[in-house]
Amino acid sequence: MVERSSAGDPGRTLELLWRHELGERPPQRGPRKGLSIDQVVDAAIVLADSDGLAAVTMRRVAESLGVSTMSMYTYVPGKAELLDLMLDGIYQRMPREPLAHLPWRERVALVAAQNRQLYRRHPWALKVSTSRPPLGPGLIAKYEHELGAFLDLGLDDVHIDQALTLVLDFVQAAARSEAEAEAAQRDSATTDEQWWRANEPILAAVFDPAKYPNAARIGSAGGAEYRGPSSPGHAYDFGLQRILDGLETLVGD
Repeated sequence: MVERSSAGDPGRTLELLWRHELGERPPQRGPRKGLSIDQVVDAAIVLADSDGLAAVTMRRVAESLGVSTMSMYTYVPGKAELLDLMLDGIYQRMPREPLAHLPWRERVALVAAQNRQLYRRHPWALKVSTSRPPLGPGLIAKYEHELGAFLDLGLDDVHIDQALTLVLDFVQAAARSEAEAEAAQRDSATTDEQWWRANEPILAAVFDPAKYPNAARIGSAGGAEYRGPSSPGHAYDFGLQRILDGLETLVGD
């Protein structure tokens, strides 16, 4: 089952996301609050970071805070709204290093690196579909900051938005591949190089280089370079540079 942002009550979610600007709404029922919503969100993020998104249930979060499960519903209506608060929380904590003084390629590369680091710290975020993003202060601040990588380049507003989306989509895909590779190594207790060596004799017995000459030559070159069938790190570096090269043609128009 795919987790999706903005899957809860939209009105209540927006109230919760902007609670510091609007003021927290007092509980309508239930026990007197002894925690803050921030504490609930922080506990859920810690739980997701350590045990994965599936571990984030109202019961588990309540246990980590030492309160009853039912009391959790005086803070958030349910997991859907909590997930939006978690996403906005990690967006709020992202670095906002000044971009204006950097050459544009370095600006874009820095934005990409910051998002890559976000997914490394919070890999559970890769499992959430954000086609309807949580429109909270963290996301808005993130968007405002990252747009700065493309300002003053002669691009119109639509091209700026599209260029940023291109970079962020690439980073998300690269981060997902990296996380999947790390999970495969962790679950199998073998590195890619060890897995390749273990399966190489069987593949050698059935693979005919004369029938697949390009696959044999190019695959061997890549395997020697990456010490395995692929390298997420190499793929990220190569892909980012090609995206920057492509954007340069747009900037130069």
